[in-house]
Amino acid sequence: MNYKSTRDQSVNVTAAQAIAQGISKEGGLFVPEKLPSYSYADLCALSHMDYVDRAQRILSDFLTDFTQEEIQESVTAAYAPDKFGEHPAPLALQQTGEDNMYLLELWHGPTCAFKDMALQLLPHLLTKSLHKTCDGKTAVILVATSGDTGKAALEGFKDVAGTKMLVFYPEDGVSPMQKRQMATQEGANVHVCAIEGNFDDAQTGVKKIFTDPAVAEILAKNNMLFSSANSINWGRLLPQIVYYFSAYCDLMSTGEIDHEGEEINIVVPTGNFGNILAAYYARSMGLPVQKLICASNSNNVLTDFIRSGTYDKNRHFYTTISPSMDILISSNLERLLYHMTGGDTQKVSGWMAQLAHEGRYTVDETVLRQIQSLFYGGYCNDEDTERTIKMMFDTEHYLCDTHTAVAINVYKQYVEQSGDRATPTVIASTASPYKFAASVLQALEGGRPNGDEFAMVESLSALTGTAIPAPILALKEKGVRFNRVCDTASMLEVVFDTLGIR
Repeated sequence: MNYKSTRDQSVNVTAAQAIAQGISKEGGLFVPEKLPSYSYADLCALSHMDYVDRAQRILSDFLTDFTQEEIQESVTAAYAPDKFGEHPAPLALQQTGEDNMYLLELWHGPTCAFKDMALQLLPHLLTKSLHKTCDGKTAVILVATSGDTGKAALEGFKDVAGTKMLVFYPEDGVSPMQKRQMATQEGANVHVCAIEGNFDDAQTGVKKIFTDPAVAEILAKNNMLFSSANSINWGRLLPQIVYYFSAYCDLMSTGEIDHEGEEINIVVPTGNFGNILAAYYARSMGLPVQKLICASNSNNVLTDFIRSGTYDKNRHFYTTISPSMDILISSNLERLLYHMTGGDTQKVSGWMAQLAHEGRYTVDETVLRQIQSLFYGGYCNDEDTERTIKMMFDTEHYLCDTHTAVAINVYKQYVEQSGDRATPTVIASTASPYKFAASVLQALEGGRPNGDEFAMVESLSALTGTAIPAPILALKEKGVRFNRVCDTASMLEVVFDTLGIR
């Protein structure tokens, strides 16, 4: 299994090269040259495995330059029970009072967000990839985050030998708890800097640094190279495929799925399109999926694209109560376009150039029809998000965060419009409500709650009778380490300062 670039058909690299490099030199994203195919017999076999074995089985099809021992060592360390609380598996599938709606809780890891599912594994894959491809060099991992990726990456890579990490996040674009998680991060090799701007500004700045040949040359002279922990890195995206297979297999094990080919819907709250792209890959590998439901907040650029075929980031940017989705440039959509065009790198490159220079592009009718046959797009504003949180707690006694609420709301829109009430539906629940305590409290009680983030966390627990996650409780006693803020023009200077390079 080798990997191609979405923008240059001549690129052909191994899995280790793709993971170590993170992004192709011309700015394209790495994609597998082909996808493995899973039969019903394969799904039955997976249904009798635990999560670690499922992950090893699926990763083996993509990481063919890794030994089985290397893959087993990586997944066993990543999904060790002590990292995921009291749960026997790193995820939990919760059935709601509605017969066919299941919430796939992906946030029981050390940072209380779904990013842990990939970022507990990526450090193991990356260090092994570096050993195979560029032994002796230090990997400089740049991350742009809208809140959750940053903390999960920092936690995954803290004190990992041969790596240095710098996370950029929008100063006013994350929740107080997300900011606290990053500002108090431990580890001698990790650093954090806020930027004056939004997530798209951070992501654009990181990509610009990544693909600057002059910067790469300076790093090389210092025995360093760039890599990424964002979902532009295939090693970040690949582990996410596993949990969609695992959810389906869990439904098989409990009898909710009881015959060959029975389809499910998958609903994902998404901004950067990575988490739902993993579901697309699972479907393309043979997982029986009827519809992929893409849920956005008021930054509904993906909804408009799925409905019209025009991607246009020239619009108002909203700072919402679901900040991890406050994104107008959805990087992973490029991978989907590559597959929808049959690997036409010239066409994809043209669209990406239009996006960079004009802020918009329109796909052709053939591509649009393919996308609409697979995806439903919907969005939900803050008021409806709050109403959904309250509805879920009042009717189901289920406490969800602001991002999961967006997904639930959009799923209900899909049901009303399609009439599809019979298909079992898995909704990705992406974060603990305690990471967004102020917004969740406001949804339940009305009015802006008072006090600092920890007072709100305690109030939310008292109000709902739910337990505060241990990683959130532990933050209260940690001192702030990082408080630097820069403008976007100074991001490269911050990188060089952090690395001690002039």
